[in-house]
Amino acid sequence: MKYYFSLNLSKNDFLPYYRGEVLSIVVRTNLGTTVKFPAMHLRNHLTSRGINGHFCLETQNNKFLSLNKMA
Repeated sequence: MKYYFSLNLSKNDFLPYYRGEVLSIVVRTNLGTTVKFPAMHLRNHLTSRGINGHFCLETQNNKFLSLNKMA
């Protein structure tokens, strides 16, 4: 299953997730579905401005497969 969503977090807002103080992140997809996944998967997308962009989360049988930033 693929879920598409936008995310705009400053680096300070993401800090508790980065430190592991908050383990999961909840997002609302473009279709209005609420999806929860481990926040550690966002670390690769962190820049000096935080995490910004449109993403595709892919799962299979409710298991994480990938998280990619869309161009």
